Amino acid sequence: MPAGVLGDVYGSMFKWLVSFTDTRMVAGFDSSVINEKVKKVCECLVVTNDQLQKVMALMHNAMEKGLQEEQPAGKYLKMLPSYVRAVPNGTEFGDFLALDLGGTNFRVLLIRLRGREAEMITKVYEIPVSVMRGSGAALFDHIAKCIEDFIKDQVQEQDRRKTFNLGFTFSFPCSIEGLTKGVLIHWSKGFTATGVEGKDVVALLKEACRKRSNVNVDVSAILNDTVGTLMACAFKENTCQMGVILGTGTNACYMEKLQNIPKMKGQWENDGYPDDVIINMEWGAFGDDGCLEFLQTKYDREIDQKSVNPGVHIFEKMISGMYMGELVRILLEELAREKLIFKGQVDAISKRECFPTKYVSDIETEMEDVAKAKHCAKTREILTEIGIKDITDEDCQSVAYACTMVSTRAAYLTAAGISQVLNRMNRPYKVTVGIDGSVYRFHPFFKRLLEEKINVLISKGVRYQLMLSKDGSGIGAAVVAAVATRMRKEKERKRA
Repeated sequence: MPAGVLGDVYGSMFKWLVSFTDTRMVAGFDSSVINEKVKKVCECLVVTNDQLQKVMALMHNAMEKGLQEEQPAGKYLKMLPSYVRAVPNGTEFGDFLALDLGGTNFRVLLIRLRGREAEMITKVYEIPVSVMRGSGAALFDHIAKCIEDFIKDQVQEQDRRKTFNLGFTFSFPCSIEGLTKGVLIHWSKGFTATGVEGKDVVALLKEACRKRSNVNVDVSAILNDTVGTLMACAFKENTCQMGVILGTGTNACYMEKLQNIPKMKGQWENDGYPDDVIINMEWGAFGDDGCLEFLQTKYDREIDQKSVNPGVHIFEKMISGMYMGELVRILLEELAREKLIFKGQVDAISKRECFPTKYVSDIETEMEDVAKAKHCAKTREILTEIGIKDITDEDCQSVAYACTMVSTRAAYLTAAGISQVLNRMNRPYKVTVGIDGSVYRFHPFFKRLLEEKINVLISKGVRYQLMLSKDGSGIGAAVVAAVATRMRKEKERKRA
């Protein structure tokens, strides 16, 4: 591979992994310690700026198709309207409830908003298996009972009779058909409650709450965690116009002009609300039409073929935490079979899912610390736990190299997606991008790689900042409810 291309690709990586000619010592050793044959095996993971520009162009086309058609023919981005029309402006005051339902445990939160400040009380409730697998009526009655108990425990007696506006984060496959209408497509995560699939879960929650005289709740909005990520960040910084999840899965949303959404033409014209709406991209499915085949390696194809959903969520499988560790494992298995690491020991590293993504972050964190990198203690501990014997320094360095190649590609592809959206919005001010998820939170230099590559890919004049967004499914849900309440009151005042 030409040295110039390597310089472009590795420019933002640690110098011990840089081009063949860079011999500066960082983290206790230089790039020359990496076997040239190891580099050769890993070089298929390199993505150039030209390739990233192509990814951006392909994403642009997929976004346009998704915005034009209600049910786009083929596998394009869905570009789903969230019906959230504005971010907080700092005037949101009051007490709001949030319900975060996405698994066997759910949260109820009381959030007191005071402009740009918030106080939060939260409690986690369990859903018994019998309720998860019983009737939908019993499930939502259980949730309503927990909301009733929460209000009794956390709200002063004189305030319990007032109506609480509630934001509902519902983390199951759901068709959002209005700010307060979400139809469950199908259950997942072990839920089989009858009479819910194909029904409006907001209506079911409202009905369950109505049956309890001590629960005065107005479900003001239903949302997913990506929209919540944007809104939680916007509560602190109202220039936030994009939200990204980088965790077990990945997704993104952003604020789009109504005039750019042909499939919604006529639905919101002159309705008295802002001419914007947050679009849920569902960008994990980018590439499902085959457009990313030019980037897929044989390791990516193995990940896809052995997944529970072959052929779909291609972009997600190249960047998210669910797959990053397994991708490294497959790469290490290849290196072991080629007798380039572990003295050819293959059995231990050939076990599926034996190398979780947490190991990637742990190993790269160790290599960032010069003192720790000299001994590779954490890397040795991980490899020993997997079952590798007689581990050498060269093994540890090669494993770290493989981890960095995989995580760097993930960061660069994510940067391409963020850059495409920033270029599309082309705001005249510095846009804040709210990001949450375990990969972004815990990987030692994912944020650094993102920023350095976005700086290369964005158009001239486009400005941005990345911000960690905390608790989108909790605070974000309450903020959506608060904004919806504020906008409704503003509209009523205009009519008066």
